[in-house]
Amino acid sequence: MLQGKNLNQERGLSIPVDLIRTVAIVGVILLHAANDLTVQQMGQLEIVRWVTVDIYQSLGRIGVPLFVMLTGVLLLQPSKNESISVFFKKRWSRLGLPFIFWGAAYFAYDFFVLHQAITTNAIIQGILTGPYYHFWYLYMLFGLYLLTPILRILLAHSDNKIMKYFTILWFLGASIIPFAGLLTTYHLDSNVLTITGMVGYFVLGVFLLTVKISRSVALIIMSVGIALTVIGTYVLAATIGGGTMFFFQEYLSPTMVLASVMLFLLLTTIKPPEGNGKITISRGNKILKIISQNTLPIFLFHVMVLESLQAGYFGFAINGNTVNSIIGVPLMTAITLLICLAIIIPLKKVPLIKQLIG
Repeated sequence: MLQGKNLNQERGLSIPVDLIRTVAIVGVILLHAANDLTVQQMGQLEIVRWVTVDIYQSLGRIGVPLFVMLTGVLLLQPSKNESISVFFKKRWSRLGLPFIFWGAAYFAYDFFVLHQAITTNAIIQGILTGPYYHFWYLYMLFGLYLLTPILRILLAHSDNKIMKYFTILWFLGASIIPFAGLLTTYHLDSNVLTITGMVGYFVLGVFLLTVKISRSVALIIMSVGIALTVIGTYVLAATIGGGTMFFFQEYLSPTMVLASVMLFLLLTTIKPPEGNGKITISRGNKILKIISQNTLPIFLFHVMVLESLQAGYFGFAINGNTVNSIIGVPLMTAITLLICLAIIIPLKKVPLIKQLIG
């Protein structure tokens, strides 16, 4: 039987969890920091600048798959024995109030800062699909939560062969068939392979705990996946253009799945230094834990901070027009993360506000 383990149990430490969360949130911020340039066509930007942002976006795209795989590891434990009502009460206590609070904050930001029209349709649609673009992740997460009680039972009665079968079906349906659609005018009916979407990453996180791979091999394969994502995006942009040019940067593209899975495996092999038989809690580990404990409010808040930096609301502007992208994108990422932490950490010391912001 496949016995999924919490990363803490698998590695004997909490650091891999903190590390994966930190790498994931940095990736998400990096992706959004580069977004203001790649919405433009290649011909409107010099090639070096465009490729630079292409690289940053290809790296940043890994953040969401890491989050989903880690969530699967932490939630899909067959050993977890709780009723459906208890499970959803826990999820509500974790995400319910922050979802409402930050949703209201982004409605206010959209209407009063960005001066979008306040209409009934805008509010209703914002509630249905999210008041701002990054809220899609929470809606996807809610969908995975609905499946979790069912998936726990399935995983409790699955072995490695079944998990491999599931993974193959998902990879074929979510990645290979869409990729084949780029190469030929013939298309397989999508109803043949119905296991698609982020649920594959969600289940894959547990399965990957049974996979052993050396760091060097994982690093090489991950690098190949990222390189192919960058090159594939460039080729599509130079030939086809339009929305299709970002196919390889989609979370479910073959190259992105390859890169994300290998990075996840690589991160789970990292252990903290030990001294005299005891785990050494370094300053770096403490920073990882602080970021890890605040990934939810950072995720929800960072877009507002990032766009304020780009627009110059802090008294200075950092964007593709003021700073070279090679430096500007990682600089915006670092400053955004620091501002988020500087605001969130003091606020979380107030109990009521802590519940609101996550």
